Amino acid sequence: MSDRTTTKQKTRIESVTTQNVATEVSKVGVITIAAFGALVGLWSLACIVGGMTASGGPLAFVGDWFKAVTGM
Repeated sequence: MSDRTTTKQKTRIESVTTQNVATEVSKVGVITIAAFGALVGLWSLACIVGGMTASGGPLAFVGDWFKAVTGM
């Protein structure tokens, strides 16, 4: 009879991920500003299209704009 010893080894792996809080806050800030910029751009485009529709076309829109700015 032979003497055998069985041992179990436990391997422990730790992974630590650190993220800079300032970087994450900056990402959220950039995304928020970009989203509001896109909304303002879409709103201004809708206003220009509405003004052209109310004036009767692009040339009439430009003419009406100059009349409104100059006060004539």
